[in-house]
Amino acid sequence: MEQDQLSVIISGGGTGGHVYPAIAIANEIKKQVPNARIQFVGAEGKMEMEKVPEAGYPIEGLWISGFQRRLTLQNLAFPFKLLHSWWKARGIIRRFKPDVAIGVGGYASYPTLAMASWMGIPTMIQEQNSYAGVSNKMLKGSVEKVCVAYDEMQKFFPAEKIVYTGNPVRSDIWEMDDQRKKALAHFGLKDKKTILVFGGSLGAKTLNDGMANNTDLLKATDDIQVIWQAGKFYHADYKKSATALLDNVRQMEFIDRMDLAYAAADVVICRAGALTISELCLVGKAAIFIPSPNVTGDHQTKNAMALIRNEAAQMLKDKDGNQMIEKAINLLKDDAARTELETNIRRMAKPNAAREIVTALRSILRK
Repeated sequence: MEQDQLSVIISGGGTGGHVYPAIAIANEIKKQVPNARIQFVGAEGKMEMEKVPEAGYPIEGLWISGFQRRLTLQNLAFPFKLLHSWWKARGIIRRFKPDVAIGVGGYASYPTLAMASWMGIPTMIQEQNSYAGVSNKMLKGSVEKVCVAYDEMQKFFPAEKIVYTGNPVRSDIWEMDDQRKKALAHFGLKDKKTILVFGGSLGAKTLNDGMANNTDLLKATDDIQVIWQAGKFYHADYKKSATALLDNVRQMEFIDRMDLAYAAADVVICRAGALTISELCLVGKAAIFIPSPNVTGDHQTKNAMALIRNEAAQMLKDKDGNQMIEKAINLLKDDAARTELETNIRRMAKPNAAREIVTALRSILRK
């Protein structure tokens, strides 16, 4: 990038699927422009207020939350929160004087990007999913570029604004060559076929039940082992279950080294969030997706189907979650099928996503 100095606001968050791509974009900006100034804007009380400072970037929080589909006290407060957030975003922009603002989706993204655009700042957004989020759809008319990870996004955004970049992923996830031995030691595992089960940082009841209801099968199949992230909401309920106490199961609340978890895994069972899919494409792991039915537009199923159509993954419906361990074991026994999935999912990887997003940023600055 030509600029020796560059000031960028990055706004959004709420979930890891928004926060970690935002951090990856910031890291790429700093890689290309070491003197760049970066200011994050998030939503008070959301995970970005913790994760962004941990990554070394400053963040300010807005008093903003989602709009419920039923009449609640939270909905009555929403107009006041939005006005307050617009006003605070205006103050942040006036103080920071950004050259460009980037939105990654989530509650804070809309008021920040809308205000930046109104104040004449070039803006762009990054949409991680195959079904666009509310904030990004509301911003489609005012932004210069829309960076996407899936085809056919012109049903949500003007075709002339779309740039197909993929989702940016933290470098530690895909820089994991020859890490298996270290990974097995980290989790206290033996050198045998390994299943990784996780439902995000908060957890997924279907996946946890799928583990708890397959105790006998896991006990009888002692030539495989399982890394099981139960999640913050469910860890206490499952940590003393018969499954969690098996010798070939490692159950934990949260996996802080996902790079090593992927390195240890031969098969992954998980939800179908956009960031998870992007990570699996980069690490080239055979995956069984169980999309959450409780997301807007059933977008996790749409995310997963993009891989299913390319024979790059397998899928179970949420109601069939109890079949997940049997399906994973069958895949572990079928080397040819597993290798085909690994080969095909790697073909869908976008390792330069962050770089391509910064290239899109460069283009709107030039304009």
